[in-house]
Amino acid sequence: MNAQPISRGRTGRTGLSAFLLGALLLLVTACGGDGDGKKDSGGKDDGKPSQAVVTIAPKDGATDVATSGALKVTAENGTLTSVKVADAKGNQVEGNITGGGSAWEPSAHLGASTKYTVDALAKDKKGRKSAKHASFTTLTPQNTFVGYFTPEDGQTVGVGMPVSLTFSRGITDPKAVERAVQVTAEPSVPVKGHWFGNDRLDFRPEKYWAPGTKVTVKLNLDGVQGREGVYGTQTKTVKFTVGRSQVSTVDAASHQMAVVRDGKPLKTVPISAGGPGHSTYNGQMVISEKHDVTRMDGSTVGFGGEYDIKDVPHAMRLSNSGTFLHGNYWSGESTFGSENVSHGCVGLFDQRGGGDPSTPAAWFYDNSLVGDVVIVKNSQDKTIQPENGLNGWNMSWAEWTAGS
Repeated sequence: MNAQPISRGRTGRTGLSAFLLGALLLLVTACGGDGDGKKDSGGKDDGKPSQAVVTIAPKDGATDVATSGALKVTAENGTLTSVKVADAKGNQVEGNITGGGSAWEPSAHLGASTKYTVDALAKDKKGRKSAKHASFTTLTPQNTFVGYFTPEDGQTVGVGMPVSLTFSRGITDPKAVERAVQVTAEPSVPVKGHWFGNDRLDFRPEKYWAPGTKVTVKLNLDGVQGREGVYGTQTKTVKFTVGRSQVSTVDAASHQMAVVRDGKPLKTVPISAGGPGHSTYNGQMVISEKHDVTRMDGSTVGFGGEYDIKDVPHAMRLSNSGTFLHGNYWSGESTFGSENVSHGCVGLFDQRGGGDPSTPAAWFYDNSLVGDVVIVKNSQDKTIQPENGLNGWNMSWAEWTAGS
């Protein structure tokens, strides 16, 4: 059988030529980029200097810098991408980039007598980065103030206990000071501040705290200018816990006090309220102090020499003006539950020295917390002023928040 030989010569040369031409075209395409003679940078740095210009105020090395209003970082011909401000201990200052990336400012004041470092980054329209570093030191104040606070750190208190701060100097910039105080609760509830005059700031929720609430108070007063040339010095965290609920209602007309614990009647105690001409304030009052024994001198509250009792037992303060709920051993036991004979206090029968735990005064004292609420009604007197003691509960929520 005859077979025709297969010819490879011409076909092989043609295939090789096509392969070489394709390879050449591929090489040309690779060298030419997108074919328009331009290089695609993909937004990456092309090696040229960034057009973004970062400016930090105050200038590098500045001293005696104000704690508010002086620090600002800006970018021209670009946008800020990162700003980090920290003190020598690494504590960072929170802030916000605004204006579409054109500026950064701190969200709070700076501390006094503190050295800060600033590191800022920006990029221009082509993604090229620009960096700036600076450091400065804030002023050392010549005049300072502090806030004296109640309740104490770690204390367990009653449901009526507000957070109360009394400042050592009168405050003329209350907004700056109030911004530097944060009060939070767990479980969460709105807590608002109210100013009484220019040296006292109290915080409370709309209603009494829920039992078991854990409250945290953060004082960031260091560097706050409370008044011209006067700066705060405190950075402190205070935590306290709200115990069980106890609200006691004194009826001055019936001479009885009904004690309610966690919404349930606990005990009714006979009392003696303020007598004619010396009636007890009406309203909601909060126990702010407890004393096993204390001295009560009428001359300290405007009564001259009408009384001076050096050993008043089981005394619990209800107002700054001298209203107490306390044990009374000098009036006959039959007085309690039948007459009002005090100079404005609420008295409970007691033994001299307060050593008998079975007396009404001893029982109530042992079963009370600082922060418990005592309500007085049906007295021939006005409602106590909210700033007289820790008694802001006598204001509506609308009145309270209007003073913030």
